[in-house]
Amino acid sequence: MERNRKIYQVTLVGGAVNVLLLVFKFVAGIVGHSAAMVADAVHSLSDFVTDVIVLVFVHISGKPKDKSHDYGHGKYETLAMTIIGLALLAVAFGIVYGGITKIFAWWNGHQLKAPGMLAFWAALLSILLKEAVYRYSIAVAHQLQSQALEANAWHHRSDALSSIGTAVGIGGAIFLGQSWTVLDPIASVIVGFFIIKVSTELLRRGFGDLMEQSLPEEVEEEILRLAASVDGVVNPHDLRTRRIGSHYAIELHILMPGDISLCQAHDKASEIEEILRQHYGPETHVAIHVEPE
Repeated sequence: MERNRKIYQVTLVGGAVNVLLLVFKFVAGIVGHSAAMVADAVHSLSDFVTDVIVLVFVHISGKPKDKSHDYGHGKYETLAMTIIGLALLAVAFGIVYGGITKIFAWWNGHQLKAPGMLAFWAALLSILLKEAVYRYSIAVAHQLQSQALEANAWHHRSDALSSIGTAVGIGGAIFLGQSWTVLDPIASVIVGFFIIKVSTELLRRGFGDLMEQSLPEEVEEEILRLAASVDGVVNPHDLRTRRIGSHYAIELHILMPGDISLCQAHDKASEIEEILRQHYGPETHVAIHVEPE
């Protein structure tokens, strides 16, 4: 399937970048004595893990409907986004805890080691590569309407932004002198809180779709307008909507003159279905109940 092939391609590119960065960051963080860089390396490791999750779950979600899945397997893609959000949240709390521990140690008189230049250069490289992968991934995610790929793209963006904080903290600890080494763990805590924000947004959307949350109000209003645009259709109502992975499911009632034939009513309902599928994609699930006016 062409859609899945593109998702695999984007994810593999991101995975290759993640492997390169996580190795370089771990080495730079350990050799350069940088807590912020080690935290950034853990973030890159979580990126790699989520790349694997995307590959597995997109493969499953791309399967056609079968006897036990009448609506297809699209929810697996939403499940992948939710797992990514949980992974990010766990990583974030670990980063915040580690950073706060070092800050308290510094406050109590413990001398923190100043990070080395290798850690600083690693942060700059991470910013460039991860922002590039984000832009590539988010463009394809919007093109394919892929929840999992969009979630993974934001994971790349969160890594790029966290690396900015890491670079500032490491740079400050290096260039401002020994008394400012606490900037390194402070940067790691800031990075952690940013990742918490990104992860909670992913979880909000993921749990919302898994719990059959309706589509946004503006989308539902647009659906009703499209249905009412068909000549002879009156008062589209009782609209029910939800997401099934990257696709929409739409159910609604319409009123039509009671004296028209069954064939005419069927043709009008089919016209609405075609309009909605042209607008929201050929995989859109549409069910229309016709009532006499």
